[in-house]
Amino acid sequence: MSVGLKKLCSFVLALGLLLGGTSLFAAEKELIGAGATFPQPLYSKMFDTYFQQNKIKVNYQGIGSGGGINQLINRTVDFGGTDAFMTAKELQAAGAAVLHIPTCLGAVVVTYNLPGNPKLSFTQDLVADIFLGKIKKWSDPAIAAANPKAKLPDLPISVVHRADGSGTTYIFSEYLSKVSKEWKEKIGTGKSLNWPAGQIGQKGNPGVAGYVRQTPGAAGYVELLYALQNKMAFGKIKNKAGIFVEPTPKSVSAAANMKIPDDTNVSLTDTNAKDGYPISSLTWLIFYKEQSYGGRSKAKAESLARMLRWMVTDGQKFVEPLQYSPLSKEAALKSEKIIKSMTYGGTPLLK
Repeated sequence: MSVGLKKLCSFVLALGLLLGGTSLFAAEKELIGAGATFPQPLYSKMFDTYFQQNKIKVNYQGIGSGGGINQLINRTVDFGGTDAFMTAKELQAAGAAVLHIPTCLGAVVVTYNLPGNPKLSFTQDLVADIFLGKIKKWSDPAIAAANPKAKLPDLPISVVHRADGSGTTYIFSEYLSKVSKEWKEKIGTGKSLNWPAGQIGQKGNPGVAGYVRQTPGAAGYVELLYALQNKMAFGKIKNKAGIFVEPTPKSVSAAANMKIPDDTNVSLTDTNAKDGYPISSLTWLIFYKEQSYGGRSKAKAESLARMLRWMVTDGQKFVEPLQYSPLSKEAALKSEKIIKSMTYGGTPLLK
């Protein structure tokens, strides 16, 4: 081999090592997540700010809670997002311990598209009967009885629901299963449901919001911010105390006025709180406790742990401006404790 060819080979080898090292460095500077669309507007703001402050890119795809859980189980993401705590079956499928930390609280609202968009109030039975398909027109006497001052059109109700595996659906159906015996027996609680015939399915909170906004007479359920961003009408819901409550960060926080268990697995729907909004929930990020899997580096594991800790501490200041409710002091402290239990090769990642 000539001297020139040897030099060329050495140069190509060195360049390959350099580019490989650059690629590896870039990989350590990016975290991948997927899941719930319920908190996605908040996560977009948080992750953009975190990149500006720390130069760590966080790529989060809103594919629904079911998709986030599945991708974590398949180990194709660093973390998942879900509005429903993982089931025993899902935790078993994960093959190793999975941790949950709440990041905020939010409200699921009943949104609709009517002429003039009057402010409506819904009893528990009204919500169940509309989504069961039993109440078919907005002029139904049951809706009129709860809204005597509203001008209700003689429009058919076009019900839209989530077509994907959805934590928002889980929250909504969990609430209805608590307040309606018929719903519990016929439909039940879950991220994916067998909906009554004739109803429309859409993907993600954005899909449901888009359908309602474009369809006169439509009714659906979305996270509060999606209704606000799209200037859509949404109703007050009668709670267990008999009060029609407006969904706001304050009424959602009131619903969470309870003891948070150490694993943070708690349901807030159908709250006993007098001023609490009854379709409220925590939303969680999920990740493996032991981070030395699938060839992951310790640097990436540490990067994930630091980002998670920031979200439940400094990152909480972005919660209320986006119409979510921040974690209580108790929930934030328990989240930090969970994050500190993350390990790499059995050694804690954070002090």
